[in-house]
This record gives sequence, structure tokens and C-alpha cells, in this order.
Amino acid sequence: MVAMRISIATNTELSSRFFASKLNPTNNVLLNCAYECKLPFLSMASRRVSVNRCVLSMSGSGSSTSGGLTYKDSGVDIDAGSELVRRIAKMAPGIGGFGGLFPLGDSYLVAGTDGVGTKLKLAFETGIHDTIGIDLVAMSVNDIVTSGAKPLFFLDYFATSHLEVDLAEKVIKGIVDGCQQSDCVLLGGETAEMPDFYAAGEYDLSGFAVGIVKKDSVIDGKNIVPGDVLIGLPSSGVHSNGFSLIDVYQNQILRFELVPLNRVLAQSDLSLKDQLPSENTTLGEALMAPTVIYVKQVLDIISEGGVKGIAHITGGGFTDNIPRVFPKGLGAVIYEDSWKVPAVFKWIQQAGRIEDSEMRRTFNMGIGMVLVVSKETSHTILEGGCGTYEAYHIGEVVNGEGVSYS
Repeated sequence: MVAMRISIATNTELSSRFFASKLNPTNNVLLNCAYECKLPFLSMASRRVSVNRCVLSMSGSGSSTSGGLTYKDSGVDIDAGSELVRRIAKMAPGIGGFGGLFPLGDSYLVAGTDGVGTKLKLAFETGIHDTIGIDLVAMSVNDIVTSGAKPLFFLDYFATSHLEVDLAEKVIKGIVDGCQQSDCVLLGGETAEMPDFYAAGEYDLSGFAVGIVKKDSVIDGKNIVPGDVLIGLPSSGVHSNGFSLIDVYQNQILRFELVPLNRVLAQSDLSLKDQLPSENTTLGEALMAPTVIYVKQVLDIISEGGVKGIAHITGGGFTDNIPRVFPKGLGAVIYEDSWKVPAVFKWIQQAGRIEDSEMRRTFNMGIGMVLVVSKETSHTILEGGCGTYEAYHIGEVVNGEGVSYS
């Protein structure tokens, strides 16, 4: 049953947007649409704790003893997030994967939800709004494809104090682009106008995706064994994780004062409009590079067979994300220098004096997706699918737990 009603609350205007396959910019009707259905109990689920929270105030008491920055210094505690997931899992067994699996006949619906975190702050500073929607779609569809699922549809939530139609159109166009890249439908969304809740000219974004995979084709990591190969697919840069650590680097320079991004960058003799060292792009453009959407590439690789597990490298970096796909008792060795680390990470590390271990637990370091495959399959993948994609042999599965580097 579908229930639909016009809803305009005091000081709040909510506009629900529903699409088939393309945006209808002329639809100005304010509607609050609710869908009601009865479905079986969720058998498996995912839970993400965002590690991109905005830093509003800080003290120097949490700084690392080495003088370099850590994500915890920024007010983001990855360990606390992991503990919350463990506690929630006691109430809802099965939580912890990259996507939540819902049984439907001989298939699973696979769902994921996310936002883009404090990368939004950079969008406000740079005025680059037409790609942030790609980031939003990518964070969800890249999660659900780790189960082998093909994305079906996406829904978004856009919230602001005062609706600026031109700006919102740019953001939503990015969402449409992201859906096209992942071959899924932008099914609908919600535009929320909440006066005085957000700063002028700012907005917030979130969204979720649903995909489908046959039950006998689910990629769950259960068959991973020592000697299996880790294949890394390159990222476009920072993607949508780690910006709170970048922010705290800026705040530390100014003794933890919360100030505009461009003032802070001036302290390091580099502005968002300046060229990134050794690159033909500005720092702002490098940081705002949209997240790679791996859906088509990963599904093509899966179709060749031999893929046993897939990890989306987001908050938590290699350290926390790769072990999520391993059976108990297995770990990974990562081969250092087996891929090219993008210049933006080198700048971040040098500017913030960040330890290697913290970089690996915060950023993707140039690898946005890791596939665990058999040795036999690895040769075909590394040949690049007849030149259609890049892939690197970045490590192997070993006995033991955790991630080490050699």
C-alpha cells in the first residue's frame, strides 16, 4: 500500500522527490510520501559508524606523544565506533558487514547507507558542488557490491536551512551522475528545508542504495585461505574519509581555533587554489576528486570467477577494513610500494607529521577496493581485463590476524 499526503509543518517544509529513471526539475509539489509494506525479518545487516564527524572544539590533551597527528586527536575515535558496532550486534545479530542482506526468494536484497561526512565543508569552501553527489552514491553502492550485489536503486536526503534551487540542482545532478555510473535508478529522495538549523549556504547529505544478488553467488569470504592474493583497485584520492584528520591538522596550526579552511591553508603556504606539489591540479581539486564508483569494474571481475572476498577501503583504512572479510584466524600482509601512492596523501602526511600506521588506518592511500582472489584468478585480473581497468597485486592472505606490512 502507498500512502501519500501533503505535509507542511510550522518552520519546516519537507519535499519528497520520487523519480523513475530521470530527475523532473519542474515538480514543485510539496509531498510527504510514506511506503508501507510487510517483509520478513532481516537475517543479516550492516552497521557503519561515521569517521568524518565535524570538529567543533578541541584541546591539546589528546595529541600523540610523537608530535604527529592521529584521527583521535580530531575528535574521531575509531575504537569507540567499533565498540558501538559490537554492542549493537548483540541486539541485532549479523551486523558488521559492508552491506545488509535481506532474503527474497532465491536472492538477497543488499542495502547500504552513508553520507559524505566533513568533505561537505570542503565543498562549501571550494564551491564545487556538482561532484559531491557522486561521492554520496559511491559510498553506498561500493559497500553493497562487496557482496557481489548489483545496485538496483538509490534514494537521497538533502537538508538545508534555506533551499537554494540552483545549488541543490548541482548536488542532485551529481547524484544522478553517480547512479548512471553504477547503473542503478535514482528512485526518489527527500528535500528538507529547516530554517536556522544549518549555516547559510550549507547543507547535509545522506542516502542509501539497494541491490540484489543470488543466494548462491554471495561473496562472503568464507572460502578465503592462506596464500590467496590481495588485488587492489586504485582510488582517485581521499574519496570521502579522513577529512576530520585533515581539519585537525589545520586546527593544530592555529592552536585549535576553528577557522575557515583557506586561512588555515595559508599557514602552510598553500591555498586550495594552489597547485599540489608535483601535480597538474590544485589542492582543492585533489581533495574534492569524486570517489571512484567500482560497481561495473567489480561486477566484471566477479563474472570471471575466483573472487572470494571484497573490502571497500573507507574509514579505518587497510587496518580495519581488510580483516572484515576474513575468516577467524587469517590476516593479511601488504606489500609496501606495490602501487603508486597519490601525491595528496604524501602532502597530508608531511604537513600533518602523521605516522605511517595512522595514515593506513585513516586513508585509503590510493587503493579504494581490495579483492581477495585465488592465485589462479589473480593472473587474469592483473592483466587488466584487456586494458579496461588498473589493478595491483598488493599482498596476500596469511595465518594469524590483523594487517602487517613488508
